[in-house]
Amino acid sequence: MSYTPTPEDKFTFGLWTVGWQARDQFGDATRAPLDPVETVHKLAELGAYGVTFHDDDLLAVEGDRDKAIENFKKALADTGLKVPMATTNLFTHPVFKDGGFTSNNREIRRYAIRKVIRNLDLAAELGAKTYVCWGGREGAESDAAKDIRAALSRYKEAMDILGQYVVDKGYDIRFAIEPKPNEPRGDILLPTVGHALAFINELERPEMVGLNPETGHEQMAGLNFFHAISQAMWHGKLFHIDLNGQRGIKYDQDLIFGHGDVQNSFFLVDLLEHGGYEGPRHFDYKPVRTDDKEDAWESLAANMRTYLILKEKAKAYRADPEVQAALAASKVDELGARTLAEGETLQDLLNDEFDLEGVAARGFHFTHLSQLALEHLFGVR
Repeated sequence: MSYTPTPEDKFTFGLWTVGWQARDQFGDATRAPLDPVETVHKLAELGAYGVTFHDDDLLAVEGDRDKAIENFKKALADTGLKVPMATTNLFTHPVFKDGGFTSNNREIRRYAIRKVIRNLDLAAELGAKTYVCWGGREGAESDAAKDIRAALSRYKEAMDILGQYVVDKGYDIRFAIEPKPNEPRGDILLPTVGHALAFINELERPEMVGLNPETGHEQMAGLNFFHAISQAMWHGKLFHIDLNGQRGIKYDQDLIFGHGDVQNSFFLVDLLEHGGYEGPRHFDYKPVRTDDKEDAWESLAANMRTYLILKEKAKAYRADPEVQAALAASKVDELGARTLAEGETLQDLLNDEFDLEGVAARGFHFTHLSQLALEHLFGVR
């Protein structure tokens, strides 16, 4: 298998990824801003399928919004890159210090909705099908500062207004909520996939709203990203995905995909490739501050190469006869069978004869199965 990406792999990147200037709380930028036009051309050269953006990303080097959009459109036309997803920056400007949709200030909430609507129009014009909503400032540092019940009502109100706008305009766009537990706020609303799923059920148009889970956002809370994606898929709510790397419970590292929990990444790729997910494989990462511009482009390519390596290994894992036998011995496939078979009644279940001690004494042989997965991952099988 070739590890050279092609557009058929559906790899996408945000303008904010390789364009991150590496400014953080303790240090100034270590890289100059990147022209979005240069980013689009370089992504095409490296084999990506598409590019995504916040409204503010387009103004990285061009202060005139109309001119920046014109330049961006030309770059897309010249390269053939797609825009599958767009989003809005409701977190950088000081006006959003207490949130956008859930700010205690009503004027700010109204401005935030207008800002999103303006970019929804552009997203629709560029052909985006998914609109991500990351509420990075929708939260609080103090329990005294915000009525969380009222905040959730205002969050719902904003999503309902935006959903109605999309319907009224006839746009072919769905929304995807991106959960995150903390950073930059002490506690962010809708911190996990589970919280977001419960919230979506309360919306006026729940069918229009799904999820955009991110690797690091789940793992920085000590959660299993593979499990989170599995549940999102089970609900039919995996509208988009952000892939990166994270090393344990700490700040949001946004490492290159696979440069963290590589075993979890392996099973995640296996799930995406064999579980029916057809959307883009979107990388939301940041080149480390120690990288220069050329290193940053190398890191961008590394995300795609790592994914393709894991894809090949997942394919070999599934095709391995010993793995297939181990899966059967561990009864992994049996979990797919109904506990109460079609035609059976509850009385049939109650009438079962069961050798409690005999069944309890049997092992599930998971150690052998896990070892086989690791050996495929390590390349020794």
